[in-house]
Amino acid sequence: MKKAWQIDRELRLNAVPLDRRLHPSQWYTSETVFPTGDDLIAMFWGARVPGSGAPEIPYVEMVQSMHNRGYDMRAAEALLPEGMRLAEAKDRDGLRVLTAELLAAIHTAPRDQAAPYWRYAHPAAWEQVKAAMSAVDSGQDSRALDGLEERTLNGWLGQLAGGSFGTALEGYHTDRIAQVYGKIEGYITAPETVNDDVVYELVLLDVFEQKGRGLTSRDLGLEWVRQIPFGWSAEWVALHNLNDGILPPVSGSWRNPYSDWIGAQMRGMVCGMLAPGWPMEAARLAHIDGVVSHAANGVYGELYAAVLTALAYVRSDPRTLLEDAAGYLPQRSEYAAVVAGCLETVKAHTDPVSAWRILDERFEQYNWIHAYPNIAADILSLWYGGGDMTRSFSLLAHAGLDVDCNAGLVGTVLGVMNGVPQKWSEPLGDLLETYLKGKEKLSICKLAARTARLAMSQLLGDSK
Repeated sequence: MKKAWQIDRELRLNAVPLDRRLHPSQWYTSETVFPTGDDLIAMFWGARVPGSGAPEIPYVEMVQSMHNRGYDMRAAEALLPEGMRLAEAKDRDGLRVLTAELLAAIHTAPRDQAAPYWRYAHPAAWEQVKAAMSAVDSGQDSRALDGLEERTLNGWLGQLAGGSFGTALEGYHTDRIAQVYGKIEGYITAPETVNDDVVYELVLLDVFEQKGRGLTSRDLGLEWVRQIPFGWSAEWVALHNLNDGILPPVSGSWRNPYSDWIGAQMRGMVCGMLAPGWPMEAARLAHIDGVVSHAANGVYGELYAAVLTALAYVRSDPRTLLEDAAGYLPQRSEYAAVVAGCLETVKAHTDPVSAWRILDERFEQYNWIHAYPNIAADILSLWYGGGDMTRSFSLLAHAGLDVDCNAGLVGTVLGVMNGVPQKWSEPLGDLLETYLKGKEKLSICKLAARTARLAMSQLLGDSK
């Protein structure tokens, strides 16, 4: 019997990218009617990524992720072949029953006490997380205020360029991407800014504008209910919990197999832009946001993304940045160990291709949307990219995985640090498109000005 991770790995290694130079994306709009009931179950047994067309099986991924989190998934894994057979046969009645059995097996799985996961500490509350860091709160660095609005604009441009670049590639493996596209050093298609990453940052900005530094996870969760119609993986579970009245911080951890995935890590950059040069505050905001949909290592991923962004305002070397930001992680956590291991790998190799082969094998049991292999790709990109956005994005395209999330993080950091080259910024124009009602078309310049204004009001101690 194959393990869930083996099923997923084979799917990933065999998937040939849909050539986006020939085929359009299938992104949502504010008018999209999202699936429910049998349609949702069927989609979770055989989905396609909207931007790239990559295949995935969310129910297999649930089992895979719970295995990564140290649970004995043999009972659930025994059900997967039959589930895939029923899905292929389009037997909706049988699939409905089998899915109920699978979810029961997932949610009642016992711990595998021999799993490496349980060797690590997983502090939850902010004060516990903060106490477990090796870095100390040194306050806000005033150098971050120099050119704040321009640098924040470049952060947003870098993030949106990275997301637009990566959405055409996400979900595929290194070798298959090279097979279709060769070496990639620019946009595959005309950039599309719509994706499912940035919407959560926009909601956080709305709540921050209303509540200031006193915002809570509950405030954010309720605003998710108001504005966000549908999510994927951890965010899908969290929205289901929130709508059932299971509010933060439990919304991110309750029966959420995906709670260590990339969804929090992909959106932490806005917390860094709201706390430029103030890494501890960026981490605090990221924790408030992260627990809405994630727990433990998934939340720590958002902390790292936020701190990388905050420190980018006052650092000039990406390698120093990576190491300094690692001090703001809870040091006995598995996530901190992953970051430390990735840094050891890139330090030991001069060739990024060789380093990536090692990292890709190291994380082969993890899904392409999990936080760990994707932070490995980010570290590779920033370490070997030399601060150059094109080189860094090219390395992310080579790595594959969740390329739009990864390039969004790297693009924000490099945009704040060094600005954004015209080849990446000009094709965006001044347009951010989303599937949120009332936010279908936004000005990137106005978004950046608003972010900088809110950051400045925070730094001056204004409650709003």
